[in-house]
Order: sequence, then structure tokens, then C-alpha cells
Amino acid sequence: MELNVYFTTPLLILFVYLVHKSLAPRSHRLPPSPAAALPIIGHLHLLKQPLHRQLHHLSQTSGSPIFFLKLGFRRAVVVSSPDLVEECLTKHDIVFANRPHQLVHKYVAYNHTTMIGAPYGDHWRRLRRVGAQELLSPARLNSFLRIREDEARHLVSSLEKLASSRHGIFSKVVLRPRLSQFTFNMMIKMIAGKTEGDQRRFSELINEAFQMAMASNPQDFLPFLQWIDYGGSTKKMISLSKKLDGFFQILVDEHRLEKRNTLIGHLLSQQESQPEFYSDQTIKALLLGLIVGGTETSSLTIEWAMSLLVNNPHVLQKARQELDSRIGFRRLIKEEDLSNLPYLGSIISETFRLFPVGPLLVPHQSSEDCVVGGYDIPRGTTLFINAWAIHRDPKLWDEPTVFNPDRFDGNYQVYNHKFMPFGMGRRSCPGSGLGLRTVGLALGFLIQCFEWERTTIEEVELDEGVGLSMPKMKPLEVMCKPREVMYEVIQEAILQDTSLG
Repeated sequence: MELNVYFTTPLLILFVYLVHKSLAPRSHRLPPSPAAALPIIGHLHLLKQPLHRQLHHLSQTSGSPIFFLKLGFRRAVVVSSPDLVEECLTKHDIVFANRPHQLVHKYVAYNHTTMIGAPYGDHWRRLRRVGAQELLSPARLNSFLRIREDEARHLVSSLEKLASSRHGIFSKVVLRPRLSQFTFNMMIKMIAGKTEGDQRRFSELINEAFQMAMASNPQDFLPFLQWIDYGGSTKKMISLSKKLDGFFQILVDEHRLEKRNTLIGHLLSQQESQPEFYSDQTIKALLLGLIVGGTETSSLTIEWAMSLLVNNPHVLQKARQELDSRIGFRRLIKEEDLSNLPYLGSIISETFRLFPVGPLLVPHQSSEDCVVGGYDIPRGTTLFINAWAIHRDPKLWDEPTVFNPDRFDGNYQVYNHKFMPFGMGRRSCPGSGLGLRTVGLALGFLIQCFEWERTTIEEVELDEGVGLSMPKMKPLEVMCKPREVMYEVIQEAILQDTSLG
């Protein structure tokens, strides 16, 4: 048996290589590559974390804003200029409306039936319509306004309990877990009307799903690794899928027994009239997409924003002055105030620019041959858009690495091909409205209610951690204390939070 393995393995590798080589395109004028591709693995050995920085480096190495990579058995193109993005997602928007096949979408995301991972076609169009016009429409979001404001008050309450407001003492706090709890609770209450009973376990599972979705899986690029389940990825995904599906099914079944004004309640009402589309699986796939897309992304953005603000106290002071002058000291900020706080909006946009939580956006895939930048892009090519590189391009932005909210001058919701925190084209994020409301409300509460300082004289490190969602490498640890002028308002918020809890 052992000799047989030693004999057949090299033959198997040779067979895979020859088949792969025979399928490689020969007549295409492909974009330049940063280096020669190795047999079988191609350019996989060049990929290092943080991936967006490495791809930017490879772009500079190739000397082109568009370059070609052979990632195992897959072809990929990386673009990092607004003109090329416009060409891909405007001229060829339908061609690049597909998503590359990923095992996580097969095993965890209900066999490619979520809004994020579904292939372009009738099913995806219906999902998109449900998401944009029903679940995430301005009217629907307004109906859940109180939930978001209640959770923001709970965030203030949890921070106040940590601090000694009456004695003016700063207290040290790690913000990430509190921000994660804020966004998770908010989404679960919008979806189900209450927090899940086993909330901590559910939150851990959602975080695991998010990490799987944002991480690279070697089996996606080298399919023969699936034969042996290299790294145990498939086994882990199947196990996670069963646990997540169990949680979602419990929520759906509870809503069948008790009608509630929630997103699940709305979807079940649609199921009664359109059961062929609104199956339990479709409903659960929609819920998974909403939670994964609406929790970690917002909490990471708030953490990056607070990191930038404590490193730039003059910006923090200007934002506080705007809040004080336009909101005052007798009430907390409301969502309806956000449109009247242009500098706060500019801070959010500048945070999106410097630290987009989707630095490479969600990958696209070409459904047919096309030409981009004068180069041939074969059908089935994965498209990576390096939004991080475009957001920091010195040809597009003055002092691109400097945190300067004034560059947006209040126009913080004007997105184009040089600024795309929510993607572009028909597969752009339908949850941008919810994201802006969530980040704006939480950030407004934190600035209005508390004073913030760094824990040391040195600036907070702004290094990016591992993962395609670009988390901060070190969770933000800061000093905070409630503002004396807001003491009565904060106490009122705590009382309201206590009565709800």
C-alpha cells in the first residue's frame, strides 16, 4: 500500500499538470504578470497578507494597473485604477456580474443562494429585489429605527458603567467586543425581534462564518485538494453549516407560531403567497447574508474611525463642536440628525477611504470573453478590484495617506469609481444605507457622550490584520470618560436601557 502511494502520487500530480496545461488559453493577449507562473500552483506562492497590500506591490512590480495571475487552476485579473473599474463595472457590468465558485458558498451559504454568492441570473435578481426593495429599503429601515437607537443607548450605558463619571476619571476600554455586540444585537433584533437565547454561541458561529467567507481556501484554487479535504476545510464548513442552519430554523419556526413585525415575519408572510420562491432555505440564506454583511463590517469601520480620531484629536474636537452646536446638550443624537452633520459624515467617508472593510471588494467573475484595458479577459476569470489601492492613489488624492475629512467637504455619500466603499455596479452592496446609519449613529453617540484619549503618548498603531475584511491588527484600547455636560442625558439613556433590559 505504501509503495503504491509513493508510485501513484507523482503520476497523479503529472496528470493534473498536463490536463491543466492543455486547458490553458493559448491565443489570448493577457495582461502582464508580475512573475512567471510555477507549474500547478501558478502565482499562489506570491500571495501574502495583507493581500490588498501585496496585490498593490505586484501591480507596481508588473508596471501596470491591470495584471494577470494564475492562481492554481483559476485565472485572475487584478485592477487598481478607476478607469479600469469603470470599464469592468459599467461597460462590462453584466459580463462581470457573476461570482467565482467558492466552497464556503456551497457548504455554508446554502449552495450559492445568498445575495452575496449567488450566480447572476433570475434567482439572484429576485434576491436582490427582495433585499433592496423590501428588507433594506428606507421605509423598512425606518420601521426599525427604535431598535438601532436602543442598542446605541445600550452601548453608551455599558461604557458609562465602566467609567467613573462623577470623579472625572478616565477608564481603559477595549472597544471591539462592545462594538461587535452592538451591531450583532441590532441585526438580530431587526431580524427576529429579540436576541437569540444562546446569543454568545450564535455570535461565535456568525463570526466563524464571516471569517470563512473572507479567508482564502487552497481547495478553491487547487480542486484536487478536495479529494483529501486538505486542511479539513470541507469538514469544518459542513459542521458549521449544520449548526448555523439549526439556529436559523429555530428562529423561523418560532415566527410561524408567533407572528412578529420583523424581517423574518415579513419573509414568512411572503412565503404564504409565493411558497415556490420563499422557501425556508431561501429565507435562511437571506438572513445569513444580512447578518454577515451587516455586523462585522460596521463594527470594524467604527473601530477604525475611533482609532483615527484619537490619533487626530483636532478632528475629534471639530466633530464634537458640530454635534454640540447642532444637537446641543439636552438630548442624544438621532438618525434623522445625520443628514445635518456633514463633518461627521466626512469622517465616516475618510475612514472608508483609508480603511475599507472590503479592500478588494467581493470578487467578480467574467461570464464570457471580453476586453479590458486593451487586454483579453477569458471567460471564467476572477476579477479582483483593489479599492484600497485606488483609495490611496496619489494621482487621485492629495496626501492620500493623511486622515483629512475636509477633503470630502460634506459630500460623504457621493460614490464613484475612485471611491467605492460599497462596491460598484449591479452587484454593489444593497446594505449601504443601513451601514451608514449604523456607523453614523454609533460614532455620533461615542463622540457626543464621551471624552477619548490614547492610552499612551504614542499614536495608536494602524496596522491591518489578516483577513480580506481588513480588521485592525490590535484591537483598539483607549481611555474614555463621560462628558460632564452630557451627564444628565447619559443617565436618562441608562434608565431607558435598564427598563428595556
